[in-house]
Amino acid sequence: MSRETDRLIPELRFPEFVKDGEWEEKELGEFLGYLQPTKYLVNSTAYDEKYKIPVLTAGKTFILGYTNESEGVFDNKLPVIIFDDFTTASKYVDFPFKAKSSAMKILYAKKNTSIKFVFESMQMIGYEVGVHKRHWISIFSKIKIPISDPKEQQKIASFLSSIDELIAAHNDKLEALKDHKKGLMQNLFPQEGDTVPKYHFPEFENDGEWVEKKLGKVFESFSGSTPKTTEKKYYGGNIPFIRSAEIDRELTELFLTEEGLNNSSAKLANKGDLLVALYGANSGEVAISKIDGAINQAILCLRSDYSNSFTHQFLLLKKEWIISRYIQGGQGNLSGDIIKSIELLFPNKEEQQKIASCLSAVDELITAQKEKIEQLQLHKKGLMQGLFPKIN
Repeated sequence: MSRETDRLIPELRFPEFVKDGEWEEKELGEFLGYLQPTKYLVNSTAYDEKYKIPVLTAGKTFILGYTNESEGVFDNKLPVIIFDDFTTASKYVDFPFKAKSSAMKILYAKKNTSIKFVFESMQMIGYEVGVHKRHWISIFSKIKIPISDPKEQQKIASFLSSIDELIAAHNDKLEALKDHKKGLMQNLFPQEGDTVPKYHFPEFENDGEWVEKKLGKVFESFSGSTPKTTEKKYYGGNIPFIRSAEIDRELTELFLTEEGLNNSSAKLANKGDLLVALYGANSGEVAISKIDGAINQAILCLRSDYSNSFTHQFLLLKKEWIISRYIQGGQGNLSGDIIKSIELLFPNKEEQQKIASCLSAVDELITAQKEKIEQLQLHKKGLMQGLFPKIN
């Protein structure tokens, strides 16, 4: 690839197109048509993984579930772009699907246009949604983007597709690792109603039943508080202030001063303590603290000479049960008393450590795989900034 600096010539260009000159600017509506999703909407939300047809949204979730409805499946003009008319989020789709929301446009390519190329171009648009309105017809279809001739479009689209395929392969590997860990957990911890796991490490096969104990009997526990936010002198110090969404992070957004800590009920958690989110969108999440820091009232800290890592893994396995039992409809709050009342089965400390070490090793593989995917995504983003002229 060569490098160019002209306004409508990309910085990076494949050799065969170096002499092709500048790209043109055209409105999206000139090379994308649209369909309303009405006849492709799913009737029932009784989704099941055993069904074949995915139900899509243009938002972050993308695949909401799978349906057995065979009527009204969108399977022509593929591939297409699904476009959320209110948020302007978009997804590239090259497989049959049904739609969830009528607030969506199905965009298809007009003649001599690579829809993959256009989709990637759309990801470069820096549009900020203001008012709540439908955007495709009134605004987005009129946005101009640089566009090359069909052959160069296809070359760029194929190149970016190859990176997408690599990212997808790494995502498949990530999901396989998660499934592997899930299977291990189901075998290494006793199932509901059992007092021993399906699988023991050989050295623990004759150790007998695990012992049931309430977390409140095993762990010292405490929550913290939030210093007055109107007191500026309480903030801006060097004490990390951990809030419920930050229980698994190495860096917090806020920091307290010694005065802020001493003049409130905020309490210090230690690196290695077990933290449980009680309130907020992540109620029920549990993590091993990566830092020493003050915690607020939305966090319960658990501390013991038992293996925190073992209990962390066991609570991860029990998370769905905890949420379904104590947080009705997946919304609401937990309390310290609820967490302390939860009963878990414990083997001897040596077996706890062995199980924790095994699962932590898989966690490290999962983390490394996530980092690979993030690096590939950043690599693709950097390439796109060079392959497309900048949209003003």
